[in-house]
Amino acid sequence: MDLLRALAIGALFGIGLYQLLRRNVIRTAIGLVTISNAVNLFLLSVGAYEGVAEAYAKAVGQRSDALPQALILTAIVISMGGFAFVLALLYVISTRYRTSDNDEVKGLRG
Repeated sequence: MDLLRALAIGALFGIGLYQLLRRNVIRTAIGLVTISNAVNLFLLSVGAYEGVAEAYAKAVGQRSDALPQALILTAIVISMGGFAFVLALLYVISTRYRTSDNDEVKGLRG
């Protein structure tokens, strides 16, 4: 199961990186969210452990720490807010320049 989880995290990260390197700004934003989800899944899987904590001494099954889960929930909320902001910026860029290609948008160059 750990190998499958590691492969899933690696595949999500690879797909997100591939989308980040595309010329389309919409796909770039989707790649950013995919990488964010891969990192959250990685942190969640690192937070699960097989050791025995005092609070879970009589619990049955795999035990997990509540702190990484709370931090990941906060990261998900913040990343969704950031993604909404990026989508608003993409909407403004696409209506102003009538394209979603990075090379055709002239105002983004310094």
